[in-house]
Amino acid sequence: MDQFFTDLGRKVGTLWKEQNFSLAKFPEIAKTAIDECAPSENVDVATLIKSFLLNDEQPFQTQSGFGQPELIVYDDPRFYIQLLFWLDGTTQIHQHEFSGAFHVLQGSSIHSLFEFDNAQSVSAHFRVGDLRVSKTEFLETGTTVPIVSGREYIHSLFHLETPSLTLVVRTHNDPGTSPQFTYLPPHVAVDPFFTDALSTRRNQLLDMLEKLDDPSYPELVQQMIESLDFERGFFVLQNGVTYLRNIDTWDQVWAAFREKHGQLSDYVVPTLSEIIWREGLISYRGTITDVEHRFFLALLLNVPKREDIIDLVSKSHEGDPIENIMRWVSELSLSSDEGTYILDAAFPQELDFPVEQQLEIFLAALHSFLAPGDQLEAFALSPADIAILREAARFSSLRSLVL
Repeated sequence: MDQFFTDLGRKVGTLWKEQNFSLAKFPEIAKTAIDECAPSENVDVATLIKSFLLNDEQPFQTQSGFGQPELIVYDDPRFYIQLLFWLDGTTQIHQHEFSGAFHVLQGSSIHSLFEFDNAQSVSAHFRVGDLRVSKTEFLETGTTVPIVSGREYIHSLFHLETPSLTLVVRTHNDPGTSPQFTYLPPHVAVDPFFTDALSTRRNQLLDMLEKLDDPSYPELVQQMIESLDFERGFFVLQNGVTYLRNIDTWDQVWAAFREKHGQLSDYVVPTLSEIIWREGLISYRGTITDVEHRFFLALLLNVPKREDIIDLVSKSHEGDPIENIMRWVSELSLSSDEGTYILDAAFPQELDFPVEQQLEIFLAALHSFLAPGDQLEAFALSPADIAILREAARFSSLRSLVL
């Protein structure tokens, strides 16, 4: 067992005991102890890994699938300390049924806080409402953030470096704060730890039929939708939406769901569309190796407000933030005989410009949306033309830059 974490754990225990083990005070206690011990300045990660691999005297390890991997480095009956390695960039938007604090031990992250307004429970494990970002911040190595259990603290982290490493001081479980919802923007909250084995097997069976291009697939899905409750029907739609659209049968399946569930179904299509968009951008980011491009894509994925993107770029990169953004946009563009694209934003075909001019016009338009000016004067575009260009960006991964 590493002496540093033993000392940190004992400090946390002593401070908490002085406060009669108050759960309400634990987040600030954990943050204070972490900051006093300064893990990012005093923990040698390579030595830690070697010790963990070669020394059998380690705390009890959980069966958690959180982290890549998770290491328990201190265990107490009331709390424990974990290290979380991250190879993938993002964590889902989530709340916690524990409290404490986390510390950026290695790397940096985009941290977003959310509120879930107008919430209503569909079942004990499924809620609908309106998820919105309340704050976005850039966390550098050495930053410590308190964790409050329950629905008042909804957040996500996007880790920018690979690997990133987070230290967490946390309680085991705080009574009355479960379930630990995961949020699917913009409208759905689900309990990720609730398992319905029958639904899992049914979706796996549908996946098999999809891979076989079985002609009975859409009819079977529609019959399921007509009989299932809202929660299970949602997961059937989530599982099959892309395939149903590809085989042009989505409309009739969706009509059956809407007829059954009425106004409650208004939450579904925006959420499914967001899931598809996020998965696509995450997958694309996985193919990118340039550090600045990965950072920019992380901003597009996690930061919905243009002013927040500009602010985070100004804090993390030297130079004018608008010019940095425009450089990245240009580097991520593509022109060919088939048209011009900036990420998934296609130059509108209804604007009759030759391909060799399209990128210049598209970039000038985007620059004007970011920083209004005379960038488009040279192209003699009408207000209607500019509106079309804005719509092309607004319904793409560039949407945060023009909203």
